[in-house]
Amino acid sequence: MTTLLTLTVLILVAVAIWQMTKIFELSQLRTETAQIANDKDNKNNGYLMLVFLVFIYGITIFSFWKYGKFLLPESSSAHGAEYDSLMLWSFVIIFIVQTITQFLLHYYAYKYKGKKGKKALFFADNNMLEAIWTIIPVIVLAGLILWGLYTWTDIMDINDDDDPLVVELYAQQFNWTARYGGADNVLGGANVRMIDIDKANVLGLDEGDSYASDDVIVKELHLPVGRKVNFKFRSQDVLHSAYFPHFRAQMNCVPGMTTEFSFTPITTTAEIRQNPDVIDKVERTNKIRAERAANGEPNSDPWEYDYILLCNKICGKSHYNMQMKIIVETEEEYNEWMKTQRTFGQTMASMQ
Repeated sequence: MTTLLTLTVLILVAVAIWQMTKIFELSQLRTETAQIANDKDNKNNGYLMLVFLVFIYGITIFSFWKYGKFLLPESSSAHGAEYDSLMLWSFVIIFIVQTITQFLLHYYAYKYKGKKGKKALFFADNNMLEAIWTIIPVIVLAGLILWGLYTWTDIMDINDDDDPLVVELYAQQFNWTARYGGADNVLGGANVRMIDIDKANVLGLDEGDSYASDDVIVKELHLPVGRKVNFKFRSQDVLHSAYFPHFRAQMNCVPGMTTEFSFTPITTTAEIRQNPDVIDKVERTNKIRAERAANGEPNSDPWEYDYILLCNKICGKSHYNMQMKIIVETEEEYNEWMKTQRTFGQTMASMQ
């Protein structure tokens, strides 16, 4: 490592000396004009601008064709369709504007390339043009912003009018823990100062709070399909971000405060696994894993598609592995699963 660092420093010093020598030569009165662009140079640069324009369009088309299959399937939340529409129209507008402006930039760089004896004609001011390229972006961006605020309002709709399920997600390096409100659907009080590992009170629940006794703490998130879920987020240590890519939702988890949002899952895990795009993704992935297994490589077991909760903030060295499995199921299946879980009160009683 030291040898590499030494070589790097020597190379950088050599480059610096070379550049200083060029500056010295250019500063001399008798310096030749070989480095001043002539008509041939301008012509070549004009053609290169056209070539680069073709390259930009080519790489864009190639990326859509090659990597479009890696996009997420359709959203599995009620607000997700609106979110995806907003994203799609944003990309369409950006793509159209980028295509036109890049064409004009490179074409005019070629058409009006430098030529000896030719002077450029320019307008010092044009109120009409300035009004056009100011007003149009303002209108478009204002529309997108208002649309985005409307969509964001749906995600932040945390009222209790629809009898939502209340779930807390607790973030810590490098895992997630879920807490349900239990039979009364009310979360008990909690504080990081009350964490007691010896008593298995890993979330710092208030043992004297009657609402906390029936809370259910799990490491796998189960959600009933078609029922609104109000999520509350806490962090024990650093800034995390609860990211639900399949449900088009994300919220920061901030130490010392509680953040929240809501969404309604509309597609069960079993149903999303029958999605043609998902089936194709699973087949492609397992083909690669089978090849790895044949070579004796680790982590090459067959993969099954699942919803997952991720951390979308770089929270430490194991950030990449901070995730939780999410199972969306019918109300009946959810109730049956909940019956098999121990409450916080039962856990505390067993520790005494």
